[in-house]
Amino acid sequence: MSDYLSSSDTVELFDQYVIPNYVRYPVNLVRGEGSKVWDSEGKEYLDLFPGWGCNLLGHCPPRIVEAVQKQVAELIHVPNTWYMQQQGQWAQMLSERSYGGQAFFCNSGAEANEAAIKLARLHTPAERYKIITFTGGFHGRTLGALTATAQPKYHEGLGPLVAGFTYCPFGDLAAVREAVGDQTCAIMLEPIQGEGGVQLPPDGFLQGLRELADEHGLVLIFDEVQTGCGRTGEWFGHQYFGVEPDIMTLAKSLCGGIAGGAMMARPEIAASLKPGTHASTFGGNPIAAAAGIAAIETIEAEGLLDHAKQLSQLIEEKANALVDQFEFVRQVRVAGLMIGIELDIEGAPIVAQCMKQGLLINCTQGNILRLLPAMNLELSDAERGLDMIAEALQAVGRESIEA
Repeated sequence: MSDYLSSSDTVELFDQYVIPNYVRYPVNLVRGEGSKVWDSEGKEYLDLFPGWGCNLLGHCPPRIVEAVQKQVAELIHVPNTWYMQQQGQWAQMLSERSYGGQAFFCNSGAEANEAAIKLARLHTPAERYKIITFTGGFHGRTLGALTATAQPKYHEGLGPLVAGFTYCPFGDLAAVREAVGDQTCAIMLEPIQGEGGVQLPPDGFLQGLRELADEHGLVLIFDEVQTGCGRTGEWFGHQYFGVEPDIMTLAKSLCGGIAGGAMMARPEIAASLKPGTHASTFGGNPIAAAAGIAAIETIEAEGLLDHAKQLSQLIEEKANALVDQFEFVRQVRVAGLMIGIELDIEGAPIVAQCMKQGLLINCTQGNILRLLPAMNLELSDAERGLDMIAEALQAVGRESIEA
């Protein structure tokens, strides 16, 4: 007899006790392994969007499970008024694989971005407080990070927002140059816009921002919450483009599914985050640190950066074939294991059809199918998943024509 509630009983439980601020699928997921997950009725799903991008190593990666189990038995939490060996070693590993920065640890991408916003302002004179961000970007749900998010739909009913943000079109270097003024302290963006629909920067755009930042003494902040930790086939998205930021924010897959976030900053900038200026109670706790270390060790021990590049090539080839196969598939955008399939029709019915077939994907911006598969996804499962998407496109497209 199963210990799990049925999906319908779980829905009833939520209806009574959980604030309904999420639109949820009526499925109770109870177990996962690799790129497969099961619901309480025993149905298996191939998950090409595991953990909303957090499970870059799939569900329950063995090294992380073992590291967390061991750590929980030794030390669960101590405050940051004490030294923790694991946190120091984790910071070293991240620094050595990026651009030599120092780490501030927190619990999420929004927290990491709030820390970056504060540090940029702390590091520059008081009269320089404005930060340039970009339309289509997404930086989190806390009020500062939300204001940095240049998408009006997320601002409705929440004003007044935090002062000091200037929005520019993503990819428009001339607009950024025009927006820089005496009060500007930083430029902040995702190297690849994730929630915005896997939007890649035009050639030379990030390089141009680096030059502008250097010219005007601005802090360049890369929000690598989605592009970090191997997602692009490089350790970090800035390496994918060959442009180094001054501050980088990380979360999602940082700890292989355990909650964790980090802000990395060049030492000369990090020095401005003095004691008392910022903190995070649970940031860099022993469990998150153990998981973060294990995530890095997993990627290296299993050669997953190279595997991610192989996966990316296969998925791009299969996804591009959909453009020729279906007239309503407009464009495919791929950067490592960030995949966007833009449609001329609504994407939600495709996602629903895929779920019926046993495949989990995402839709963003209304018409863009988004995949963020695990780095250790089997090549055969990648092929199977793209075939299932083709089947869903065929089924939903036929229904649209008949309607």
